[in-house]
Amino acid sequence: MSLEKVSSNKAFDGELVKYKFKSAALGGLDANFNLFLPANAAEGTKVPLLTYLAGLTCTEDNGAQKGHFLGPAAKEGIAILFPDTSPRGAGIEGETDSWDFGVGAGFYLNATHPKWAKHYNMLNHITIELPQVLEAAGLPIDFKRQSIFGHSMGGHGALTLYLNSVLQGTKQYRSVSAFAPISNPVNCPWGQKAFSGYLQGGIDEARDKYDATELIKKLGKEPVHVLVDYGTGDNFYKNGQLLPENFLKAARDAGYDEVQVRVRAQEGYDHSYYFISTFGEDHIHFHANFLKA
Repeated sequence: MSLEKVSSNKAFDGELVKYKFKSAALGGLDANFNLFLPANAAEGTKVPLLTYLAGLTCTEDNGAQKGHFLGPAAKEGIAILFPDTSPRGAGIEGETDSWDFGVGAGFYLNATHPKWAKHYNMLNHITIELPQVLEAAGLPIDFKRQSIFGHSMGGHGALTLYLNSVLQGTKQYRSVSAFAPISNPVNCPWGQKAFSGYLQGGIDEARDKYDATELIKKLGKEPVHVLVDYGTGDNFYKNGQLLPENFLKAARDAGYDEVQVRVRAQEGYDHSYYFISTFGEDHIHFHANFLKA
């Protein structure tokens, strides 16, 4: 699992590096990711890690280039990991037929349907494999201080990875935030399509593991740190793909207040990186409260 450096750019006195490696979790395919290391990261000075999960059709580049995350992260002394959104090059029949399933649409789960199970294991890739690869490479990251955030499909991924880590007691991530997340995927077309394809047990299998609205009901008021922003001008919100109100209601019904679970409707904003970049700094500061504690 040795890392190959593909490119490097200086940014905000730190460095954004694109790496490539052969991923066991993704069935031996090459996987790319970007890693931003702030200037204070050095041998002997390990920095906390914030992982950004991008949305449908995106790659490891979208968040790094357009999210307005690097400057605020540099000031806070936080590293950001930008993984890809799916395996690439598996050659599975149908994986490039639509933009919302297959390539660019891995949904941050481990596939159990035999057709997809060898390669589509983004859950293990993000939570286990990438931290191991970074640690083995000797990069100056403190893996005891991790948080996670994401957009749309990546917001779904961030919320479910975080809530599962709380539920399972591993507490891999200290906090989670999301921009326009797919908040209740078992009840929206995107989620239903993904789960019916990737999972042997379909939507019923997903309900227990991969739906933030279902997961937050199970936590028994275990402390959480959650921030969600969505735009009221977002057409995907208007069309019922995101369902943030369902997540908010489940959180309040479970006893979580505004301090622990904050869901903000941002007037007039859409689903794009113009929206994300407007509130990107806010999200970095939110995570810094927990990563630097």
